[in-house]
Amino acid sequence: MPILLDPLFNSVAIGHFIVDLINSQRSILLTFWSVELNWSETQLALFSTLYIVAASISQPAFGWLSDRLGKTRWIAAGGLIWISVLFSLSLTLPTKFAIFCLILASFGSAAFHPVAAMQATLQGRLHYANRETTATSWFFVFGQLGLMIGPIIGGFLLAWKGQISLSILGLIALPIGINLAWQLGKADFIFKKTNGNKDTTPALGNFTRGGFILLALLASFQAWTQQNMVTFIPKFLSDMGQSSAVYGVIVGLFMGGSALGNVVGGTLADRLGKQKVISIMLTLASIPIYIIAKGGWSNWLYVLVPVAGFFTGSVHSIIVVLAQHVIRSGLGMATGLTLGFMYSAGALGTLASGAIADSHGFSVMFQLTAGLVILAAVLPFFIREEKST
Repeated sequence: MPILLDPLFNSVAIGHFIVDLINSQRSILLTFWSVELNWSETQLALFSTLYIVAASISQPAFGWLSDRLGKTRWIAAGGLIWISVLFSLSLTLPTKFAIFCLILASFGSAAFHPVAAMQATLQGRLHYANRETTATSWFFVFGQLGLMIGPIIGGFLLAWKGQISLSILGLIALPIGINLAWQLGKADFIFKKTNGNKDTTPALGNFTRGGFILLALLASFQAWTQQNMVTFIPKFLSDMGQSSAVYGVIVGLFMGGSALGNVVGGTLADRLGKQKVISIMLTLASIPIYIIAKGGWSNWLYVLVPVAGFFTGSVHSIIVVLAQHVIRSGLGMATGLTLGFMYSAGALGTLASGAIADSHGFSVMFQLTAGLVILAAVLPFFIREEKST
């Protein structure tokens, strides 16, 4: 893959890895704190939602700034450094204050994601003709690898020396942020020569208003499903007596499956068509999620959870690239708006899922999650472009 040898692409990809490595500690830390403070499932979902919404609603603003100012170095690298410092600080505070500090840390993720994803897409277009989904999927793979490895590392670190040991991750992030700033200085220079990123995305077609709404629903249901799995699988297993090391590994396997699925889905989308691949993958995703809902603790979870991650994660980059074509307001803004919307919708859905888990149990909540991906799988068949006249 030539794109993997590009220094600028590598800097944003590795930056994505470390940002999401830190982001992935959210579910582990909140589960750890929920036992200490005796939270309900709704409270756990509420704090998870606050973190995700804080990291989401500001993404369009950071994307807009990158389109208008071209300050990708300070926005993306500054975001990476911000999340590493605030995350490390949260580990030193009493839990009630630590939660607030952790939520503040999420704004670093909001600054990083739209700008870095935009740069990855632009770099991909320099190496691949009409293979942008493949290139974008590789960028997201690095983030999902961080989300995969993060819970595994975090679970073992918590079991080893407690929460303060997680500050190691923040220290590792700092030199990566400095390298990212150096590499993105070149991108800022290119920005000035080309007068920004506006209108660099080739048109895919004009979607009908109904098609645009269905695309938004599709993105919401996919994000909601993934957030349900990441947020509640740890608590689901903790309630069955499993240790942080066990549920850390299983959440990591979910994200590992998602990372692999992202590459496969992105590649297939460029060859077979985006909407067809979305429908097939999400239909298949409902099967392992439903089996998880109907069962309890079993070693089969080490297989079922990553399979569920593979199919739900396979459509993420496809949805982002599809939206980049539809939202014609600058690549940074379009990327930030899409990612911000997806994460916010997933977080709000997870809040509702927490209430369902409290009142009806995890089994019902995961069965409803399987239903969500079935609904999402049907939607692409009804997304239509306007006919030219």
